[in-house]
Amino acid sequence: MNFILSDFNKHTTLLPFTYTRPTCELRCGILTLREKWEKLLGEKVSFQTEEYLQAKYPLVETDDNIVIAGNVFATAALCKAIKNLKPEQKLLAGNEIIAYRVKELHTPTIELEQVLFLEEEVDAIDFTWDIFAKNGKALEADFDLITAGRKSQPIPDSVNYINEDRIFIEEGAQLQFATLNASTGSIYIGKDAEVMEGSIIRGAFALCDHSSTKLGTKVYGPTTVGPHSKIGGEVSNSVIFGFSNKGHEGFLGNSVLGEWCNLGADTNTSNLKNNYAEVKLWSYETGRFAKTGLQFCGLMMGDHSKCGINTMFNTGTVIGVSANIYGAGYPRNFIPSFNWGGPQGNMTYKTNKAYEVADVVMKRRGLSLEQMDIDILDHIFEATTKYRKD
Repeated sequence: MNFILSDFNKHTTLLPFTYTRPTCELRCGILTLREKWEKLLGEKVSFQTEEYLQAKYPLVETDDNIVIAGNVFATAALCKAIKNLKPEQKLLAGNEIIAYRVKELHTPTIELEQVLFLEEEVDAIDFTWDIFAKNGKALEADFDLITAGRKSQPIPDSVNYINEDRIFIEEGAQLQFATLNASTGSIYIGKDAEVMEGSIIRGAFALCDHSSTKLGTKVYGPTTVGPHSKIGGEVSNSVIFGFSNKGHEGFLGNSVLGEWCNLGADTNTSNLKNNYAEVKLWSYETGRFAKTGLQFCGLMMGDHSKCGINTMFNTGTVIGVSANIYGAGYPRNFIPSFNWGGPQGNMTYKTNKAYEVADVVMKRRGLSLEQMDIDILDHIFEATTKYRKD
């Protein structure tokens, strides 16, 4: 069997995060959706995604392919049902196709024999806000998956903690004079991560490999900090994919940051409207603001975007890829990709300058901006021209 994770029809509803990655590369919980599937299937997967992303995320096709919805959360029962599919069958949960097995990928799924999945509820990321809204459940499932049959590193004597059984510390992690409260959710500290002195963490919480909390950081779960990232100040129910920094004072709540983002010192996000009304977010699918059904919703920031010190983001702000925001006052609730400026005015962020900055930032983590990354960003620049006014 050859396993393929497909975007199906979710690419547009999950922008701006899927501008730069397939849906299965979204992080929710401790792991990305792909990593969950690979662990539970016991197999490597390939990708069926947008054409401009396919060079970086290649598709492997054989004469026996199982195509799986990449936005769905993997479970053991779901993996078993998928592996039990016979050729020319599709697995459905309600009216949604979860997976299908075919010899050739262009086979129309409507003609395949239906198999219903009835064992348990199937969960998925359908909208950007699902990433933080479903992070608590995903984090607990990942915690159990990652730590099963393993023993945590000891909690240092200087650390105050509650509910030791739901705290797991990987090898090389450093913690001193911090507080870990796992009574409200599990706490996972990744390999070579650091919890600096004075940090107060209330689970659920994941600090992934090589990441850190700065001195005196306050965390309310469920929150995930992806690998090679830094957080400081106050963070609540947020997900940071990786390689991003919120290293200073300021509040980040009910928000999602992509990779290679940076929030300047004292940046604050509003996650609740003054009139307590339902939050609306910009929809790339409809081209206007759409209801989320949420009272609490903060910032959605795409990869490579950054903001200056003292930036104030209003409730329900969406920022595209490679935007640079600065200036006094509130920026707009929707900031296009490759936007340069803020409340006092905006212009196009020239690609040569944007790529120069991206390469410098990536080299600080021992990486560099490759040609395939530039090709992806070039495509995004062209595709988002209609949103920029100059």
